[in-house]
Amino acid sequence: MDIRLTPEDLELQERARDFTERVLIPLELECEEHDGLSPESSASAKQAVLDAGFNAINHAEPDGGRGFDVLQQIIVEEQWGRATGALWDIPWRPSIPLANATAEQKERYLLPACRGERRDAYAITEEHAGSDPSMVRTTARRDGDAWVLDGTKWHVTSGDVADFFLLHAHVDGDPAKATVFLVDKDQPGVRLVRTPKYSHTFVFEHPIFAFEGVRVGLDAVLGEVGAGYELTKDWFVEERIMIGARTVGAATRALDLSLDFAKERVQFGEPIVGFQAVEFMLADMAAQIMAAKSMLWDIPWRPSIPLASAVKLVCSETAGRVADAAVQIHGGRGYMREQPVERLWRELRVDRIWEGTSEIQRMIIGNELRKRGDGAYTGWPS
Repeated sequence: MDIRLTPEDLELQERARDFTERVLIPLELECEEHDGLSPESSASAKQAVLDAGFNAINHAEPDGGRGFDVLQQIIVEEQWGRATGALWDIPWRPSIPLANATAEQKERYLLPACRGERRDAYAITEEHAGSDPSMVRTTARRDGDAWVLDGTKWHVTSGDVADFFLLHAHVDGDPAKATVFLVDKDQPGVRLVRTPKYSHTFVFEHPIFAFEGVRVGLDAVLGEVGAGYELTKDWFVEERIMIGARTVGAATRALDLSLDFAKERVQFGEPIVGFQAVEFMLADMAAQIMAAKSMLWDIPWRPSIPLASAVKLVCSETAGRVADAAVQIHGGRGYMREQPVERLWRELRVDRIWEGTSEIQRMIIGNELRKRGDGAYTGWPS
């Protein structure tokens, strides 16, 4: 298999790298110091996304997206992942299940979301349901020509800036009837419960929302009644692959910064890069990134749930180790929030939790091994 990039893909990679260096990274300290961006910075960054053609890279062109394939998305997201503050979330990517919307739903939700006129947030997690969506307690019941929704959703990422939700609920409380509903944020009964503070700095928030007797039309169902599990699964697969891409990008920046620092930092009369203890840490960081990146760049040719889980597991765990080593190499400076390596170390921790914990990814991989053997993981290339 030849995975060398085409001239077009190399140009895309350079554009994504330039966008990160020119637009995202200069916003890092503002985001860190103010726990977000000013309206002026947000507006400027949003326009930069449109100018660069990086809006809705995951959706087809007829739906208003850029039509990037999985490899192209990985190329771009890897570069965006170099930015701290989760500034990679500024370039909006409407949830992939919206591709299953009806023509009317696309006109109302997907097309304006791709243009940046609307923004969605996927509401799945609850107090008692995380990686196992079957435990969701949010319900939907039919009442004449409407659905009535009741439940509370936690960790609704970007819920503060979103104006509509993809709400994962169980019709009549039955997990076999998992269904995704399109819910406008200004619907009566939608209530912001609170906005928790998290360890990391994120350009947007992860609020808790209650849905109390929210009435939506019959046309609010995305796909079909009972298709919610498959739609949410598709979202998880895409997000896990993109987490893999972004964490590889973050780990690469951590290594770049550490190598530069080690070459410049002089102790006992010489740069610390020459000390074997530091040199070995850098060597391990480089080798681990190479291994993780090899997995990541293979998946566009073999996308599947078990492989997406392996990519998320290995890339996120690798990035965590690399960021920890980067802090160690930087010493006391590595513990200062003004240093990118400290922010990377703090922010990368969540990548082993959201969109399915590392333990859930291991369960998925283990299930694949039990049912089909190890061919998906050891039988390539073939």
